[in-house]
Amino acid sequence: MNPQAKLIFALSLTLGTTLTISSNHWIMAWTGPEINTLAILPLISKSHHPRAIEAATKYFLVQAAASALVLFSSMTNAWHTGQWDITQLSHPTSCLILTVALAMKLGLVPFHFWFPEVLQGSSLIVGLLLSTLMKFPPITLLYLTSPSLKPSVLMTMAILSAALGGWMGLNQTQTRKILAFSSISHLGWMAIIVAYSPKLALLNFYLYTLMTAAVFLSLNSIKALKLSTLMTTWTKAPSLNAILLLTLLSLAGLPPLTGFLPKWLIIQELTKQEVALAATIIALLSLLGLFFYLRLAYCATITLPPHTTNHMKQWYNNKPTNTMVAVLTTKSLMLLPISPIILAVV
Repeated sequence: MNPQAKLIFALSLTLGTTLTISSNHWIMAWTGPEINTLAILPLISKSHHPRAIEAATKYFLVQAAASALVLFSSMTNAWHTGQWDITQLSHPTSCLILTVALAMKLGLVPFHFWFPEVLQGSSLIVGLLLSTLMKFPPITLLYLTSPSLKPSVLMTMAILSAALGGWMGLNQTQTRKILAFSSISHLGWMAIIVAYSPKLALLNFYLYTLMTAAVFLSLNSIKALKLSTLMTTWTKAPSLNAILLLTLLSLAGLPPLTGFLPKWLIIQELTKQEVALAATIIALLSLLGLFFYLRLAYCATITLPPHTTNHMKQWYNNKPTNTMVAVLTTKSLMLLPISPIILAVV
């Protein structure tokens, strides 16, 4: 792709995200994700492969429907209250429609069907954008409107997302689909806490973005799109594979790694809010996610490649590890000891 075109798309993504997170008016908040959608579509379909075209089409249709619902919700609220301010969402029908629209944009269950397919049809870098940057505007809208949304609806969606994200990820062999179901599962953790502690949901999103970026960039460095490829990459980049193992365990939420921090705080907050049953259920459902993270880690570091004579091995290369990968993986592993500082900021 032309470098100038890439620059325009990158600037458009930055502009769309900035518009949404800095606006108080519903029309401006609606415009941001629209700019984002139009900027990401050429990046998804740039390979001209039928799978990529299908992914771009599915993404466009779902995002267009969700944007129409956001606009309809804000217009209904403005009709009844005379307010276009994002924080003044008070009409119950508007709240319900907005919850559905944001769930579609984020990929929460039962509106998750598009996300694994779109990620599978995209490259790893575009998949990273879809999993992190494109989720930022909807998460921001969820944060701003959280006092108006029904906790029971969000909790139901959250538990279903954690269950389905973990369950559907068990049988996958494609790394992008595994990371898609991982994203759905993590979004469940954000949705369950956003009504009680919006800042904690944002902290969870930031740390999830950090860890997912580290995993995507590591997989992109070793060009691993399938588990079978991942099994033979230890000869190519042994140090990166070892770090990838720890980053995956951090994403699963094992102590003493960074990923344990948001899960610990969310369970603590849910217990304080007297919804200990929901906290117990979502904590148990995270074990499903732990299983497929361990499966990925096992394939990356412990499995031996086939010893057949006609099998082409990937030999060790002397290229240095990308600085961004090194910084992100370090943060993904070592932020738990400074949790008091993070909590003071939050």
